[in-house]
Amino acid sequence: MRLSLTARLALLFAAATAGLLVVVAVVLGQAAESHFLELDEHELWGKMTLIANLLQRVDSPAALEALPQRLDDALVGHDAVAVLIRNAEGAVIYAFHPQAFAPAQAGGVPLSATGAAWWIGGQQYLGHESQFVLPLPADAADGHRELRVLLAIDVSHHQHFLDSVRKRLWLGIALAAVAAALLGWFAAHRGLAPLRRVTATARGLSADHLDQRLDGRDAPAEVRELVDAFNGMLNRLQSSFRRLTDFSADIAHELRTPISNLMTQTAVALSQARSADEYREVLGSNLEEYERIARMVGDMLFLAQAENGRLPLPVETVTLADEARALAEFYEALAEEGGVRIEVHAAEGGVAVSGDRLMLRRALSNLLSNALRHTPSGGMVAIDIGREGDEALIAVSNPGEPIPGEELTRIFERFHRAGAGRRDRGEGAGLGLAITRSIVEAHGGRVTASSDAGATRFTLSLPLHGPRQAQAAADQK
Repeated sequence: MRLSLTARLALLFAAATAGLLVVVAVVLGQAAESHFLELDEHELWGKMTLIANLLQRVDSPAALEALPQRLDDALVGHDAVAVLIRNAEGAVIYAFHPQAFAPAQAGGVPLSATGAAWWIGGQQYLGHESQFVLPLPADAADGHRELRVLLAIDVSHHQHFLDSVRKRLWLGIALAAVAAALLGWFAAHRGLAPLRRVTATARGLSADHLDQRLDGRDAPAEVRELVDAFNGMLNRLQSSFRRLTDFSADIAHELRTPISNLMTQTAVALSQARSADEYREVLGSNLEEYERIARMVGDMLFLAQAENGRLPLPVETVTLADEARALAEFYEALAEEGGVRIEVHAAEGGVAVSGDRLMLRRALSNLLSNALRHTPSGGMVAIDIGREGDEALIAVSNPGEPIPGEELTRIFERFHRAGAGRRDRGEGAGLGLAITRSIVEAHGGRVTASSDAGATRFTLSLPLHGPRQAQAAADQK
């Protein structure tokens, strides 16, 4: 089973807290145990010093005989102390709480062989063994001059205290781990609330509900970046769906006219018998409509490739003045028919860019044909070629009806034609300027438009870079 991120963070909080507290408990436990051991050893040495003082006063047989009583008097009230004194022959001459000693110790085995601590009847004892020489005359010692003293004290109360502390520490660690897990879960749950909102919003998204946005003001910085990115994605999706909807409506509208013409002409042709010439006339008219549909489909495919970065972009040196003059010569007959002149003004020394010559010619051709359609008789279409900084500039300007300001921002959209009056002047589907923009942007440039009471001007800006740099700029676009 895969745990949620909230559960993982809660477990991480609990594990980190428990691990830290365990380390602290171990350190504190060792410190307390060392402290109590030090206290017990101090008390053990204190009792051994007391016994040593009493033994140093045994300087006569009478004092030796009175030694047990003096030891009893000195150890009154010290129930945690056990003493076992042997003479040089191993006989016990004094015992105080002998039950505290293990059988081996009571039998005379040295303490170093049995350990300094032992358990008897559920009690823990800490012991020490020392050798003493009594200040008795040699002839009066009678084997009691050298004594071996085994001293032990009961340290069970310290161990019981330490055990109790350990139990409480473990209980505290467990409770602290649970509390840390709850706090971690709460913090993670609150911190990941924006993610849940992202999920809820994503579930409710559809083509008809792309206007939802997340509020990232209460989100942490890391999640706020995700919220901003998600909102940005929704903005792009909404814009793309809006353009797709508009595009679908526009293409349906544009295709409806030629298809309707084809259906009408075909129905009329079939309504009665006609001559071969009349059928040829109908087929010729239908062919024009088919060509119009084919051009529209070709243009839409070109735009689709451009928007997905799939345009083939051979790199060659293109002299803009040569292309402009070639186009002016190509459109010369059409311009003379409408009483319009075409003039090309190029900067001295020539201006060249890197890119695909046919595509750039198509972009400039779209602008030129568009200018010729909207230039009144007697007017002039000017093509100005120059440079500014590291950019080549190509401007196509013509007099005529201005484009409203609110239309300039949409003039490069597909199927958009500015103003009813301008739409009536041409037969285009409104894809020429969109294609021009796609070509220019594929070459790493940009296209702008301006229009006032006297003229309309389209300007292409292309980088004056080498082939590789032009390609890199196009890739970035």
